Amino acid sequence: MIHDVKKIPLVRNADDRGYLVEILRRDDPHYVGFGQIYVSYLRKGVIKAWHKHQKQTDHFYVVSGTSKIGLYDDREGSPTKGVAMQVALGESGENALLCIPPGVWHGQMSLSEVTYLVNIPSEPYDRNHPDEIRAGVGEFPDIWTIQNR
Repeated sequence: MIHDVKKIPLVRNADDRGYLVEILRRDDPHYVGFGQIYVSYLRKGVIKAWHKHQKQTDHFYVVSGTSKIGLYDDREGSPTKGVAMQVALGESGENALLCIPPGVWHGQMSLSEVTYLVNIPSEPYDRNHPDEIRAGVGEFPDIWTIQNR
């Protein structure tokens, strides 16, 4: 696991009516602030990568479908500098909240026909001065190619 990245297992409270999942509460120990909430829609095989933030923490939860989340750490002084990792979230992955701290490169790829990912960033998006640094999809180790196991 990349240093400071947190994968928080969530409880799916299910019965014959459906289910309810609490994604993030302000009294959770991993809560760092509220900026906004948005939903990202992704089609199968589309890769949205790479970007990182200087001050924002992202909180990813896949509501529908399955998404591969890729992470890469190039932070100076980090004990996991140079480490790449991937996490599958959603219906065919883990029912978890992924907390991505500032400075960690990240992206996503839908493994389902359609994926809906909710993000609860700690900062609101500033259209005039976005807290985003971008890199091309091939800039870091290839975690996007599906490997036979």
